[in-house]
Amino acid sequence: MIDAMRTVAQGIGNTSVQEWKDEGKKVIGYPCTFVPDEIIHAAGMLPFRLRGINTTTLSIGDTYFGPVICSFPKCILQLAGQGDYSFLDGVVIVNGCDSMRRLDECWRKAGEDYAGTVPKFFHYMGVPHKVADYSVAWYADELRAFMKHLEGHFGVSISPASLGKSIRLYNRGRRLLIELDDMRSSADTPLTGEDAAAVVLAGFAMPRKDYTGELKKIVAGLKKAPSVTSGRKRLMVVGSSSDDLDFMRLIESSGGVVVSDTMCFGSRSYHDLVDEKTDPVRALAERYLSHKFCPRMFGYYRERLAFIEERARRARVDGIILQNIRFCDLHGSENGIYERDLEARGIPCMRMEREYGPLVETGRIRMRIDAFMERIA
Repeated sequence: MIDAMRTVAQGIGNTSVQEWKDEGKKVIGYPCTFVPDEIIHAAGMLPFRLRGINTTTLSIGDTYFGPVICSFPKCILQLAGQGDYSFLDGVVIVNGCDSMRRLDECWRKAGEDYAGTVPKFFHYMGVPHKVADYSVAWYADELRAFMKHLEGHFGVSISPASLGKSIRLYNRGRRLLIELDDMRSSADTPLTGEDAAAVVLAGFAMPRKDYTGELKKIVAGLKKAPSVTSGRKRLMVVGSSSDDLDFMRLIESSGGVVVSDTMCFGSRSYHDLVDEKTDPVRALAERYLSHKFCPRMFGYYRERLAFIEERARRARVDGIILQNIRFCDLHGSENGIYERDLEARGIPCMRMEREYGPLVETGRIRMRIDAFMERIA
């Protein structure tokens, strides 16, 4: 079953999306976890998280972004310009970071030169950088505007009942992922970090009901699986967006196993639940804006440090890999402070800068990881 998840996770297109499209249903893409999947699902559409995986050139991305910027949004734009995202019926962009905000502008500009690059539904949504009553209210208004745009463009209705149903469905998936996360953190970890990443990544690209059903089977099967940690160092990965299974495989090829993470393509996407008993829009605003564990949220470094340390202690990690995509100001700046503070707490760390996309730096990365493994041996 995990092999099926890995197949979905290793590329952009998959049979689930194709079958969804063959049934005449819509697919809405988004690049950041501050976009609530539940709203898109409640509209009868498939939420699809945008990735830049398997990019082989940045000829389009560099044209509109320039070279000195994070390669994650550039790779997304590259794939869009090449037509890899032609199956999308719409896109919603948020200001997850400044580079992500610019994806909105650059994608629209690229549409002037590459016909069909920009879907007819293209929405920008602002997300506050602080958590307070006023900012939750502002974000809730942004969500309502997004809902109204979806309803008006596609001729659908998003009722409180349908939104509540979607919230309950996604919460069921999150509970299963939290259960999977607890298994990873246990002394007898039954799956590798690569397998865990594949399971989580598949959830961003499959119809949620199908995904939850498969996830339930995987969790049940893993309860009987043997440990994969015998004789291997237990590692944690922190930092920038990482959706490349090859990167996780490279880390684990040096004799370690990744038993925890705090990444947005990982545990941050399912860490907390949506309140099912209050106004659904307000509940979504509170849950998604409470992602203080993303460094885009200002003033919460202590909470993020405590979150990393708690997960590290619970998973009994031997060391933490603090990685960031080159030119990622948010993770790059905080990783240096994490290294200082976590080392002071007795947790070995290795800070590493990398490019997003194909592992063109395999040799350098492997050498760094090998050296770190020797240090914590």
